[in-house]
Amino acid sequence: MAEFKMEYQETQFEEQTEDFEEQEEIDQMAEIEKQKIKKFKLFGLFDVSNVKVEDPGMKKYINLDAKLLVKSHGRHREKFSKGKVNLIEVFANLVAVPGHRGKKHKIQTNWASGKYSQNMMVVINCLKIIEEKTKQNPVQVLVTAIENAAPRDGITVIEYGGARYPQAVDLSPLRRVTMTLRYMVQGSYDKSFNKKTKIEEALATEIIKAYNKEGDSYAMVKKNDSEKQADSAR
Repeated sequence: MAEFKMEYQETQFEEQTEDFEEQEEIDQMAEIEKQKIKKFKLFGLFDVSNVKVEDPGMKKYINLDAKLLVKSHGRHREKFSKGKVNLIEVFANLVAVPGHRGKKHKIQTNWASGKYSQNMMVVINCLKIIEEKTKQNPVQVLVTAIENAAPRDGITVIEYGGARYPQAVDLSPLRRVTMTLRYMVQGSYDKSFNKKTKIEEALATEIIKAYNKEGDSYAMVKKNDSEKQADSAR
């Protein structure tokens, strides 16, 4: 009986040792995969592993997953799903409609045809120009520029007693991201429309100015206007 117990205990110990070794191998493989993902670059060009989002509110809505091709094919349709779409894809989608102001599409140019490949090449060339000029990670420059130029307050219109009044409101993080990108695209479009400056160069200049918090950046001007209007409507 004692011999049987000893054999049973030895068998159990061997099985536990084998399970432990298998778990170690699985953990090692998982660590290797993580390292591979960290080394993976966006479009095979831009390293996003060290990009930091300092704003705690916008962190959830700035998606920087490293992929060779950022194209969601419109799969994310639920509420707040834009946070699942890569920031560069959101940027390229806004580049497709630079002349759209408010509820009207005021200006149309031949290159703004809505083609994904054409819009994405504009964004990639813009990031390359930023990298050449600043000697920094262009994705980090873009993220910091969005954080700098994102308005915190805005206004809405409320109706009371038949009269309409402006009311100051706090802007949501998702709206702050999309509004800032839209202002950057519109400002760059105005500076390149019917001019020698190409849209890629105008975009790169606008992003660098917002990154440096320069006053002549279109996005920074719109931010200051929005916050001044909100202050006066409190």
